[in-house]
Amino acid sequence: MLSWFLRREPSRKSRLNWLCHQLEGWFASMKTVFTTGEAAKICKVSQQTIIRCFDSGVLKGFRVPGSRFRRIPREQLVAFMRDNNIPTDALESGKRKILVVDDDRDLVELITDVIDRDGRFEVRSVNNGFDAGMMVKEYRPDLIVLDVMLPDINGKEVCQRVRSDSSMSEVKIVCISGMVEEDKVQELRNVGANDFLHKPFEVETLTERICQHLGLAVVSPA
Repeated sequence: MLSWFLRREPSRKSRLNWLCHQLEGWFASMKTVFTTGEAAKICKVSQQTIIRCFDSGVLKGFRVPGSRFRRIPREQLVAFMRDNNIPTDALESGKRKILVVDDDRDLVELITDVIDRDGRFEVRSVNNGFDAGMMVKEYRPDLIVLDVMLPDINGKEVCQRVRSDSSMSEVKIVCISGMVEEDKVQELRNVGANDFLHKPFEVETLTERICQHLGLAVVSPA
């Protein structure tokens, strides 16, 4: 079966990489014990926050015998997340969550389709800054693709609102826009944007940036 799969796909290496990442997501969803670093990524908080909660007894777990390494059983992590109103869907699916914010519905559809086909991401979208603020709190994305020129609240203000919430400190923000003024781009970085892409751009380039910011391997298209 695998040999047939490889013959049908022109890019053997990229397809195998994609399959490996699909399996990584599946193993994450089946994992029974987590490190503090893994728990921090799942909860979208800093590792130090997880360590403080562990040491204070708020987050139950155990230490590896003969060491100071902390380990957190799955059921205790789920209980901690529910007690603190942290969605558990990322833990259950193993996928990284992306929020696309843009009032160009055709572009949103294109971005969503390409990211969805990667297989490692769960994608949601909104079309204005107000809804973005609501969705960020509810959805708790790993990364936001944010159009700077929104019909109500501009992207700079959305960045500021996200960064003003300490629980969102680990969220990555990739801004997109047709504007070219370098000083405006720097202003976005100063208020918390992690990256910027000028429109028009190849959606595959955006996917590469998303992978880089989330520490995932870039899978070349077949």
